[in-house]
Amino acid sequence: MIATLHLFEPLEKKLIDLLKSLPTADWQRHTVAKMWTVKDVVAHLLDTSVRTVAMAQHHTGDTPDAIHSYQDLVNYLNQLNADWIKAMRRVSPQTLIDFLQLTQKPMIDYYHSLDLQAPAIFPVAWAGENESKNWFHVAREYTERWHHQQQIRDAVKQDGIMTREYFYPMIATLLHALPHNYQTTNAPDGTCISITITGAAGGTWIIQHQKNKWHFVNTIQNNATTISLDADTAWKLFTKALSTEETDKRVQVSGNKELGVPFLKMVAVMG
Repeated sequence: MIATLHLFEPLEKKLIDLLKSLPTADWQRHTVAKMWTVKDVVAHLLDTSVRTVAMAQHHTGDTPDAIHSYQDLVNYLNQLNADWIKAMRRVSPQTLIDFLQLTQKPMIDYYHSLDLQAPAIFPVAWAGENESKNWFHVAREYTERWHHQQQIRDAVKQDGIMTREYFYPMIATLLHALPHNYQTTNAPDGTCISITITGAAGGTWIIQHQKNKWHFVNTIQNNATTISLDADTAWKLFTKALSTEETDKRVQVSGNKELGVPFLKMVAVMG
């Protein structure tokens, strides 16, 4: 279990402090989130807060059309996001800050109310799970709050959450997607792949192939591929913020390079 509950309140305080410090021009800066500006990313963070509070109040909103596949779910969420972003463009930055402050406490209170070992209302689909425990659901929500805030900080060139305290739980959660992303990759039993995220905020993760499945192990026994990247590259790679060309330049793969391909294509967000 990855502990993230204790990080929501200080992370959200950092967000509000950051937003209150931004000059007007910074709200229109483009982010690595494709077509979204800083203001659009803030609006999306508000949307996730509002939806979480609604869920805590047992309000589900409109029922989506039939979801028959992962892509159907992605398309549905993308449309929800686009509709909200478009509507929020008529709202001022100050009002967005006010609304965020209004929804932060009930959002965090809801997460604290959950039994972390009980089944979550939504599985973590990008990790290939059909049912997830609440600790993973909460950790997934933490990765959302972290990486969208980091998109803003990246755009306005302000540090603050690229630290081991805040970054490591986020990246450790995203890397839970590794075994799922390697599910169709064959290798001899015992084959290991090691991933190192360099710097004080990073670490090393190892997956091993056994009996047609990949799973995490603590020690390397037969390392076939070594993958190395820095922390800034890692969060951008897994949230679709890097092009193929940028990825090739920023990620080092040694050994069996074919076994590095699923890692380079890994996405740990819905979209």
